[in-house]
Amino acid sequence: MSKSHSARRRKDTRAARLRSARELFRIGLPRVLGVRLCSLASEKVVAEMVVKPAHFNRNRRVGGGVLMAFADVMGAAGAVANRPLGIGLLSPRQVVPAGVVANRPLGFRGGTLESKTNFFAAGTGPVLTAVAVPLHIGRTTSVWQTTIRNKGGKVVAIVTQTQMSLPPALSGDGQD
Repeated sequence: MSKSHSARRRKDTRAARLRSARELFRIGLPRVLGVRLCSLASEKVVAEMVVKPAHFNRNRRVGGGVLMAFADVMGAAGAVANRPLGIGLLSPRQVVPAGVVANRPLGFRGGTLESKTNFFAAGTGPVLTAVAVPLHIGRTTSVWQTTIRNKGGKVVAIVTQTQMSLPPALSGDGQD
């Protein structure tokens, strides 16, 4: 294979991974939360969430679980954008169930292994912005740090999570 063909194939596969990661924002939990993707690259994911009454806790602040779910979406998108080349790509026609299953490459076992959240301020609207960056990208795991900020730039939460991406079992029996 020529160098130019190999480089083109890597570029095409990278583009396909990024398209697949963008699809996560159109289905399931991200759609329910109202998360809007602003930018996506293999080393940085930026999104916004318009605060809705359904996001509030009894103190009329964004609930901690909503913030954690927002961050989980961000880490998942980053993990999908960095999964092994050429495997488990989502197609725009495929529908995937909400929640953790939506955050796995097709045919892969995986999802969030661990999540640690530090809350610093109340989440208020009208919009929250999240930026996720990788701290580690390995063969089967990636670690993402997501910082969520209020409109004025005040840090609301920092979430560190480990995402796993394991290829299908080799047994052929369909059991994970």
